[in-house]
Amino acid sequence: MPDAPILTVLHRVDSTNNYAMGKVHAGLASHGMAWFAHEQTAGKGQRGKTWTSEPGMNIALSLVLEPRTLAANQQFYLSAAIALACMDFFSHYAGTATVVKWPNDLYWRDRKAGGILIENVFQGSVWKYAVVGIGININQIDFEPDLAHPVSLKQITGNEFDVELLARSLYQQVLDAASALSADAFESILSRYNRHLYKQGTLVQLKQESNAFETFLIGVNGQGQLETIDSELRKFDFGSVEWIRDAVVHKMV
Repeated sequence: MPDAPILTVLHRVDSTNNYAMGKVHAGLASHGMAWFAHEQTAGKGQRGKTWTSEPGMNIALSLVLEPRTLAANQQFYLSAAIALACMDFFSHYAGTATVVKWPNDLYWRDRKAGGILIENVFQGSVWKYAVVGIGININQIDFEPDLAHPVSLKQITGNEFDVELLARSLYQQVLDAASALSADAFESILSRYNRHLYKQGTLVQLKQESNAFETFLIGVNGQGQLETIDSELRKFDFGSVEWIRDAVVHKMV
């Protein structure tokens, strides 16, 4: 572990997560090291998707964490703790309409403000490293037309921000949240995650393979599964189900 947190600023890189993972595999990374890039040419999103970002306008940040206090089957709690830290960071500027969309996207109302990608390194059954990539829209106002309802901090507040300064603040919040994570905090993390969960307690439309259906979103359990109920209780692992937008919203009674 370094004597003090280390954040390195890069002008241009293909992906901050690729860069960080390269340092891990080269034996040059340790807990708390991070890289912020003003420009990514091939940013990475969840499930093989790309993360597009206008140069100099947004946060593209990757941290290396050593989850020493966690077992391999407790990965969701790290993900949830980081998602909540990102939510706290964004809501400081954007207000309480900021929520977490399962598993760890950052939403403001019904619009996507950011996302988190965690790539893990195991040595046998030992969880050695988590490379945490975070992308958050800050000053960008024009987005690719194929992106689904994006939003930036500037669009919400009308203000221009110092992106690098915000990245340093976010870095510290995420590092503090990860470093404080222990089994004693799991219950409170899960409870808070569900309180701020996008569409919690409402009717949503989901699709599993070719089957589309409506179901009430209950919340997320300790294994990181999405739980819903309709004619039966359902549990979904990440990647096994897709969201369909624009469902009719009804509160669960």
